[in-house]
Amino acid sequence: MRRPAAARQLALLALAGALVSTGAAAPPAADGTPAKVPVATGYGGAVASVDADASAAGIAVLRSGGNAVDAAVATAAALGVTEPYSAGIGGGGYFVYYDARSGRVRTIDGRETAPATATATLFQENGLPIPFAEGQTSGLGVGVPGTPATWQSALDACGTRPLRQLLRPAEKLARDGFTVDDTFRSQTALNEARFRDFPDTSELFLPGGVLPVVGSTFKNPDLAATYAELGRKGTGALYRGPLAEDIVQAVRTPPVDPAATRVVRPGDLTTGDLRAYATKRQDPTRVGYRGLDVYSMAPSSSGGTTVGEALNILERTDLGSLSEAQYLHRFIEASRISFADRGRWVGDPAAEDVPTRELLSQRYADARGCLIDPGKALTSPLAPGDPRHPVACGAAGQAAPTTYEGENTTHLTVADRWGNVVSYTLTIESTGGSGITVPGRGFLLNNELTDFSFAPAAPGVPDPNLPGPGKRPRSSMSPTIVLEDGRPVLAVGSPGGATIITTVLQTLTGHLDRGLPLAEAIAAPRASQRNQTTTELEPGLWDSPVRAELEALGQGFRQNPEIGAATGVQRLPDGRWLAAAEKTRRGGGSAMVVHPHGKP
Repeated sequence: MRRPAAARQLALLALAGALVSTGAAAPPAADGTPAKVPVATGYGGAVASVDADASAAGIAVLRSGGNAVDAAVATAAALGVTEPYSAGIGGGGYFVYYDARSGRVRTIDGRETAPATATATLFQENGLPIPFAEGQTSGLGVGVPGTPATWQSALDACGTRPLRQLLRPAEKLARDGFTVDDTFRSQTALNEARFRDFPDTSELFLPGGVLPVVGSTFKNPDLAATYAELGRKGTGALYRGPLAEDIVQAVRTPPVDPAATRVVRPGDLTTGDLRAYATKRQDPTRVGYRGLDVYSMAPSSSGGTTVGEALNILERTDLGSLSEAQYLHRFIEASRISFADRGRWVGDPAAEDVPTRELLSQRYADARGCLIDPGKALTSPLAPGDPRHPVACGAAGQAAPTTYEGENTTHLTVADRWGNVVSYTLTIESTGGSGITVPGRGFLLNNELTDFSFAPAAPGVPDPNLPGPGKRPRSSMSPTIVLEDGRPVLAVGSPGGATIITTVLQTLTGHLDRGLPLAEAIAAPRASQRNQTTTELEPGLWDSPVRAELEALGQGFRQNPEIGAATGVQRLPDGRWLAAAEKTRRGGGSAMVVHPHGKP
């Protein structure tokens, strides 16, 4: 079980010193771009994201006296410039924050919503689901963006700086440009064919008709102007007025190259849908784990319920004393079980009866956890249980496979000098979203509605994630904050579609149970089981002898070159913050602190 607090604190200090002897960041590149460093420790606050320019924007806000919420908004806005295929004002997300003054964790649901005209057959034609690609690259897949409203909701609740001030670093970055890296070029190449079918997208992301060159400067003056407009008018400008009308026009009449052969379906979004949009401030999920309180996002995200149920299942086992194979076996099986329940029970609670409290009860976890056999793997698809009437090792209804969910998103974590913490995951869904750039505005629209089930996952099985009017599609985003005795000890989150859940779960158990430093728990090779016939493995596990041990237990595997791209922050016992990001995934992440060399 978890080590005593005193021993754990000494270990944390030793590990932090071993990981970062000085806490100083590497010098910037010759072009002025901040260097990417995956781990940093120091005082005054911390930021971790996938991008150095974005992390630097957040650090600048903290250094000037802004708080964690202010810094999170500035970081997210910068990511909309440098990570435009993962996030931006054309998308949505979930914002989880710890308020040091009240000692409470709060959340904002900024998920995109379907048009008021949407029905359960939104993605069907003649009674059959349309091809996924025709929903992915279309106006049909575009939901009402929630990101700008999320920023304003967060600032209204706990911010200290005006939006216009927080948007300036991103506006400057868009106007003056950032340096193209391998990840940006490869993601552009992945989307090249569909980007070429949209003249505005092609002009922006394929300058001169070719892929951007690594090391070149990429500018987006239209986005700079859009940020400036939001700074002057407020985020409401995206939901009413000329900008809203431009979004609706792009959705209802996608600006497609007349020579394109691709089927690009129009959507039914209206200016009324944009005017009606509102974020939801709601209570987080909470489970106790090893004497800690783990908070995350409640539905419409399935992240908090699914990670929470899996943690409750694993609570009864001393994971720290197990072999690597037995630890991974338990982790895989807990993931399989919780995903089976997610598929049956979790959707938008405004439209579905979601048993959130029951899914997170220890009683239900014990009833489901008894399915785990240390000597034999379960098979998928596994039938769900009934959280309202739990029966030991029982099932409630027919098994259904896990539906597809796009894997691109981004995550940032922030902490400030006062102890406030933010864990924020935001997205435009697929890499490159819908592929549709709003003409003259410089940002891509999401294709988030493709997170709905196009049809029930299995005939005759209730599916809580079918489309509906104004409904939020189910998400796997799992921004998480962990408290001990009411104070934050760490925050973590990841992109990766449905693999977000397993990435966060594995990071938490790797750190809390297996004793890995947070940075090493993030870097460790990953497995992802989502109630599917085989479990995905990264190369580090695929090539490991532990795979044969797990296969001997009946586990089946398929390879995935990269799962997730997590970031985290951690409060060390001496009052320093540790920021951690990926070492290699997505080209490595960027961890920064305000004062790496000591207190100011």
